[in-house]
Amino acid sequence: MSADASLNVSGPAPVLSLRNISKTFGGVKALDKVDFEVLPGEVHCLAGENGSGKSTLIKIITGVYQPEPGAEIIYDGRTYTHMSPVIAQAEGIQVIWQDLALFPEMTVAENIAFQSVLGRRPRLVSYSKMRKIALEALSRLGVEMDVDKPLRDYPIAQRQIVAIARALTGEAKLVFMDEPTASLTQSETDYLLDIVRMLSDAGVAVVFVSHRLAEVLEISHRLTVLRDGKLEGVYPTTDLTQSRITELMTGKSFDNVVRATPKPDVKPVMELRNLSRAGEFSDISFTVGQGETVGITGLLGAGRTELAETLFGMRKPSSGEIVLDGTSVKFSNNREAIDAGVAYLSEDRLSLGLLQPQSIADNLVIASLDGIRDGVFLSERRKNEVVSEWCRDLGVKIGLPEDAISTLSGGNQQKVAIAKWLATNPKLLILDAPTVGVDVGARKGIFDIVAKLAESGLAIILISDEVPEVYFNADRVLHMVNGRAAGWFSPNECTLQEIEASVYA
Repeated sequence: MSADASLNVSGPAPVLSLRNISKTFGGVKALDKVDFEVLPGEVHCLAGENGSGKSTLIKIITGVYQPEPGAEIIYDGRTYTHMSPVIAQAEGIQVIWQDLALFPEMTVAENIAFQSVLGRRPRLVSYSKMRKIALEALSRLGVEMDVDKPLRDYPIAQRQIVAIARALTGEAKLVFMDEPTASLTQSETDYLLDIVRMLSDAGVAVVFVSHRLAEVLEISHRLTVLRDGKLEGVYPTTDLTQSRITELMTGKSFDNVVRATPKPDVKPVMELRNLSRAGEFSDISFTVGQGETVGITGLLGAGRTELAETLFGMRKPSSGEIVLDGTSVKFSNNREAIDAGVAYLSEDRLSLGLLQPQSIADNLVIASLDGIRDGVFLSERRKNEVVSEWCRDLGVKIGLPEDAISTLSGGNQQKVAIAKWLATNPKLLILDAPTVGVDVGARKGIFDIVAKLAESGLAIILISDEVPEVYFNADRVLHMVNGRAAGWFSPNECTLQEIEASVYA
């Protein structure tokens, strides 16, 4: 179905219509003549790879960015050339960002009602009025909460509800939800989706952004796909599958195949014996061998990253033992871990993985400077050789090695981050959420690299909260819950749905 054919031609007038929306940043077209519409009470999914223009479009709708001349925004029957945050909020357009933008130290009532009691002039705050506003908003959702308790006392699922209740205090007509289920269990997700349906039944339009495509198909009526800043099309979700959505987003088709292969007699590289760190994880035991990929999954807060950082010397265990190549080791810092042959790709690429202002070349060699020394000085010749070698082997698309790493796409940045650690010649590579911020299309390239590294004999620990990533790319999968091992799965002997049922139970 084409984009034009899928736009509303009959029935109720859209609550929001965008026409000819363009936006350019530094010569790069973030949006190029995009049309977009949402019907009253509709649950509409906005889909696209990272960099496709989703966030830019939302920020134009909410007045954070101004579109280029020629744009038309029709909202609730009124026409605007651009929005402003004040107008958007006053007219009932609300955004619930992934980080929720809440205040943990404040009470539930204060979080829900503070925007409603703000005024242009200083005045005394009526806490009784705030409680009344909060209780009414929660009642609309059919939820009971102690509004006098600090928000920090509630889990993430309840905080999501608080964020939705806050949106309703502004008489919301249109609510954007950015990855609302990213850190929820399946039961919590089901409850949240029920609330979305309740909003829809009450006439509130919801634009849903999620990387969990099964949820997209379950909850939304229509799907708008952006690709490279352009409108690819608008589709009724009844006609779609997850693989078809991925194909629309990327322009490519992908066949997921379980890569797991039995490795009964591999030489152990690292063994964990009842490894614990107080308050973070407890009694974790497993072995990863040469050429083996061990996956670790679980919801946010399961202790996966804390475990990885302990193996890399960034944290010290409270008890238990780490054995590397048959020898018990106690790393005082990550430099000792690197020297021993352990490499760690952090989930936080922007802050911990790469130095954004520095060049591609400097980022790639920063962990292996000893290998490019010529006496006491760094060898530019050797440095260039290393950069050329790894960019070629990993298929990194760059302009010049001297260009800033920030000039690369998310997928190519991640390949440089992997190359940085491979240049240290590790025995064990720990990959923590290696596809965060990476386009759907680039993910396959990264996992192809992981598979080749395992084939070459490298031991790999692959950590991800996206169950399909470990299911299709690991030989064995450990499910962690609240810092403990909840179970092991072999992708050759179980289905993806079995692991997901355990993780999201």
